[in-house]
Amino acid sequence: MFDLQTLIVALTVFVLAIFIGYEVITKVPPTLHTPLMSGSNAISGIVIVGALLVASKADGLISQILGAIAVGLAMINVVGGFMVTDRMLKMFKRSDGKES
Repeated sequence: MFDLQTLIVALTVFVLAIFIGYEVITKVPPTLHTPLMSGSNAISGIVIVGALLVASKADGLISQILGAIAVGLAMINVVGGFMVTDRMLKMFKRSDGKES
């Protein structure tokens, strides 16, 4: 199915993506976290639509199960992201209910 060279290239890309992703995320200042979280929530929403489309077209049982898992994980990501964003935005509100 896969030869050794293809596997090594895929693993190399995977490890580099993890490293670069970690480095990029740790360099984000806290003031940019909320806008970036909102952007990633929008992207995750698009992922949910794509996962639903792919899962609906799946032929086998394993494909349907993997599609359902993908939709579930994307939903957890979106809901968690909105909860974190909401919590961070509440930090900027004054105690009298007005925004600062």
